[in-house]
Amino acid sequence: MKLLFDLFPVILFFVAFKYAGGHKEGVAQALDTLFGSIGLAGAIAAEQAPILLATVVVILATGLQIVWVRVRHGKVDRMLWISLALVVVLGGLTLILRDDSFIKWKPTLLYWVFAATLLISGIMRKNLVRSMFAEQIVLADNRWRQLNLVWVAFFTFLGALNLYVARNYDTEDWVNFKVFGGMGLVLLFMLGQAFWLMRHAEDAAADDAKPEEPPAPGV
Repeated sequence: MKLLFDLFPVILFFVAFKYAGGHKEGVAQALDTLFGSIGLAGAIAAEQAPILLATVVVILATGLQIVWVRVRHGKVDRMLWISLALVVVLGGLTLILRDDSFIKWKPTLLYWVFAATLLISGIMRKNLVRSMFAEQIVLADNRWRQLNLVWVAFFTFLGALNLYVARNYDTEDWVNFKVFGGMGLVLLFMLGQAFWLMRHAEDAAADDAKPEEPPAPGV
């Protein structure tokens, strides 16, 4: 359920894009009326309707997600605030300038901010990956450092891959990649990480079970 909640804005983005793709003329007219009422007048081409509607939806969905988390838990994770800021700024530019390149940057910037945060946390010896999993699993310090760097590398790569797809494929291909490719890679990464953690957690448990060796003479 938490995974579905986390993906809530992305799922609605995809649904809105696909819906508008089959109703371009009607959606373009509705958006033209909506934008005109808030001072963003200007004819909207039918081909722009899917990404513009999806952008409006993802901005609203991300805002509602944060409101729900705030009401339910009283505290909103920092990455959610960063995600909202990026989607409002880049999505807003997409809507104002009618240029979908801005919203396409949002996943890349979010992935890179996350990677940079993890890297800095490791340098400052406040390993964020360790803080997320330490209550569930015990690993040696060097394993936590390795895992943190793997996360940094993965999200750096994912951000670069999103840019590659955004620049070299059309918008519909990018939307499909964002939902199925990007999220699929994240799920595969988590699955691979789970196997890695299980293996090294077993090693750590075996090491903990060994009797302590007596100190060497003279120590």
